[in-house]
Parts: sequence; structure tokens; C-alpha cells
Amino acid sequence: MTIRYEANPPKILSGVDTSESIAKFIKKIKIVSKNCDAIHLTENVLGYQRVPPIKVAKIIREEIPNIPITVSLRVRDKSEEEIFRFVEECISLKLSGILILMGDPSQTGKPDSGQIPSATVKKLREKGVDSKIDLYLSISNHPDFSKTGKKMDANPKGFMTQVVQNIEQVQSLADNLNGFSVIPIILFPSEKNEKSAKFLNLDLASYSNGFEDFVKKAHKITGDVLITSPRDFNGVNNFLENLSI
Repeated sequence: MTIRYEANPPKILSGVDTSESIAKFIKKIKIVSKNCDAIHLTENVLGYQRVPPIKVAKIIREEIPNIPITVSLRVRDKSEEEIFRFVEECISLKLSGILILMGDPSQTGKPDSGQIPSATVKKLREKGVDSKIDLYLSISNHPDFSKTGKKMDANPKGFMTQVVQNIEQVQSLADNLNGFSVIPIILFPSEKNEKSAKFLNLDLASYSNGFEDFVKKAHKITGDVLITSPRDFNGVNNFLENLSI
């Protein structure tokens, strides 16, 4: 039974002290880790250059040794050698799992490598990596299950969904992915997150009233929920602090 918090490592920006940005980021993780069961670190969201999740995971592991950590791994702009090196680092840090996804196109112009998430999971499983760390794939919040064969054949530990906005989506995913772990991602509804909601074509108003009940019902179905709040840390931390599952 797990409530995870999704955290986007700081962007690497010209004229901004990256070390200072990392310190502020870690401070927030220390705060929110008291109110959740695990942390998920993203990688280069929307293709922007960010501090690598491995780098901040090392610091979190030192500062908060007992918090389970999962990370995202973009394969779009990595070679097979880079992917295996990333995975070995995750294992050495004793991270809990890796979400292997295509990722958004790079904003720095880095060319696509041609790597495919489902094929990557297969290769890693052939090397026995799945005995050392959990491997996850991403899945739509309302997929055509007749076209998810390659992802299911890759036999990951489970799937982290696109952001869901109603319990029917969660139930459908759980029913159709029987035998796999399902981790629904839920966007914390607040005014500060409206921009993110519009980008994701979500209607926050559809679940902002009764949000806690929505989270509890989703958690009851899957036993594992990932809450994201890219623009409202204080709001989601306060929610998690008062959430009782």
C-alpha cells in the first residue's frame, strides 16, 4: 500500500546556480518525505535539460536513507550503452524501480536514438535486471487494450499511467492489466496546477471536489498511487500531511 510523490529535479538554466537549486529541491523532498511512502524522480520533463535523477537520488539516499525511490528513464535520446549504465547506477543505489519511457523530444536538439521502451524492458529482463530492480512501462489513461500487446509481452513489473481524472479510468486499467502492478498518476487539483491540467487536457473541476475520496478509491483498487503537483508544492504537501489511507 503506497502513496508516492512525483518530483521534477531542477532545470539547468543559464545564470542560475544549479547547486543552490539542488539544495532547495532536496529541502522540499525532506519535507514531503515525512508525508508520503515513496518518491518518484522524473527525467527531463518536456525535454528540458534538468539535473539527472540519478544525481539527486544519490543525495536523497544519503539524506533520507529509508525512503523508497523510483526514477524515470528516457530512452529517446540514449544509446543502449547509456541505458545499461543508467540502470546499473540505479541498482548500485538500491533504488526501488525504473519507469522506462520514450520521453518528450529534446529541447536541445539531441537526435532520437531509436530505442523503444518495451524492447528496452525485454533486453533488461534478458540480462536478469528485473531480479535486482522493478521495471515499469508507461501506459495511456484510456488505452486501446487491443494495441498494448508489445508492452504486456515485455512483462514489466507494472505500469505507471498517464494522469487519470476519474475512478472509471483506474478501474478499467486495473481490470485489463490483471497480473501487473498499476500505479495511477493523479494531478493535485489547485489553481496553481491549472496550466499543467490544460496541457494534459484534464478537467480539474471534475474531481477537485472530493479529491481525497478519489485518491482513496484509486488506492483501494491498485494499492499504489502517484500524486504529482508540478506547480503547487505547499498545497500537495498539506494534502498528504492530512491524508489517511
